Amino acid sequence: MEEVFLNYRTKDGKEAAFIFDEKLSARFGTESVFRATKSIGPGANYIDTMLSGVQRSSVLLALIGELWLDAPERDRPERRALNNPKDWVRREIEEAFAHGVLVVPVLLGRKMEQLDPRRLPTPLRKLAECQYERFSLRSPGTDIDRLADRLVTQVPRLADLDKRAPTRKAAPEPGGGNHDQRGGIGTVHGTVGTFVQESNGPLHTGSGIQLNGSQFHGDGYNFGNHGDTHQEFDSPRRRREDDE
Repeated sequence: MEEVFLNYRTKDGKEAAFIFDEKLSARFGTESVFRATKSIGPGANYIDTMLSGVQRSSVLLALIGELWLDAPERDRPERRALNNPKDWVRREIEEAFAHGVLVVPVLLGRKMEQLDPRRLPTPLRKLAECQYERFSLRSPGTDIDRLADRLVTQVPRLADLDKRAPTRKAAPEPGGGNHDQRGGIGTVHGTVGTFVQESNGPLHTGSGIQLNGSQFHGDGYNFGNHGDTHQEFDSPRRRREDDE
């Protein structure tokens, strides 16, 4: 099941979408990231697959480049693509809002300005109110890691899939044997500093003092933060690309 849906325009977001797919798939699993040309199989109904992909996702990353806002329609270059209700970039974002999917605008490049709601179609105006992230090709790994770190604190399913989640050995149970245990003290490379995950270690019910797990002394902080989002279709799914 896809958890992260990549929404982008092929003319200025394709390269970023490939990088996001690669990095996020390595962290959460390839089946957890929806990118059109990867996730829509040959002969599949691309309309149904696209919309259901949005509906099943927990997060939609709207990769917004310099051409995103004023990109023209392919067959009517005098008209802005976003003004067309059938524009796929617009349809996917509207679908995400309608189904309660977390929408994160990702501004591609350091010079991209925050969206002006007055320049967006009415159904998309609340996109300008969503907290945005930034992404730069100069620091792709750092930017995506920071965004992913923040998402795992908001989306429980991504936290479950996170291959970087800290693990430690629980104390031996009376019957013997060791079990890997997720939780305990971990760090997020974002602006949230140190966090504590759920821990399910053994309980001590006798007298005396028992400490399970590692002891930490001193202060530790990790600082960071930021992020930027769409989709393409190769033949036989060319119709979707033509609409962008």
